[in-house]
Amino acid sequence: MSFVDTLKGLFGKGKQLAAENADKVEDAVDKAGDFVDDKTGGKYKDHVDKVQDAAKKVIPPKQ
Repeated sequence: MSFVDTLKGLFGKGKQLAAENADKVEDAVDKAGDFVDDKTGGKYKDHVDKVQDAAKKVIPPKQ
């Protein structure tokens, strides 16, 4: 098995796990954003919200 095949397999496994646990991943994204907002006093709230939305869009749907 080549290195590229190994990476493809790991990526596929990660994608599958993310899809199976989409709700948990979304909760983690929300908590991370809240943490950053708390630590920065909300100074970058608009940027954090955009990153949270982008992160949630790449979470694969449950299969």
